[in-house]
Amino acid sequence: MPNYRRNFVAGGCYFFTVNLLERKRTLLTDHIDLLRDSVRRVRRLHPFRIDAWVVLPDHLHCIWTLPPDTDDFPMRWRLIKLLFSKGLPRTERLSATRQRRAERGIWQRRYWEHTLVTERDYTQHIDYIHVNPLKHGYVKQVCDWPYSTFHRCVAEGILPLDWCGDLVDLPTVSE
Repeated sequence: MPNYRRNFVAGGCYFFTVNLLERKRTLLTDHIDLLRDSVRRVRRLHPFRIDAWVVLPDHLHCIWTLPPDTDDFPMRWRLIKLLFSKGLPRTERLSATRQRRAERGIWQRRYWEHTLVTERDYTQHIDYIHVNPLKHGYVKQVCDWPYSTFHRCVAEGILPLDWCGDLVDLPTVSE
């Protein structure tokens, strides 16, 4: 495995992809209220701004901007994953390693993070987030997916309800 190093920037803006361990499960949309509550609870204690977010059945993408005095996004993800996992019944299969470490089998251990530094990169990743349910075939129109900040963008007049994004210019992201 490559020696991956995270980029820590106080007040940074980050794009994330976070996956369930078992990609065929639908826990994130089946338990959307638990996920929302987990995020809310963490944000109360450790604030961050949600610039964009989409929740799909087995993974999510989001963009956060951290407060100027912190770069600690790993702690925030650890707490969100922990709270979400604790709220679920213990029905998942556990590998010997996870059993030995007393871990749940809900989330992949790692997640993808990308620091956004240019306006173009930021805009492309927001578009990627909002188009993702369409890309995966969950809906025929972006506006039909309920678990997305796309609806906030429409309400704020940033995007029209019939927006589809430019599928050609979207960044390729590891999922």
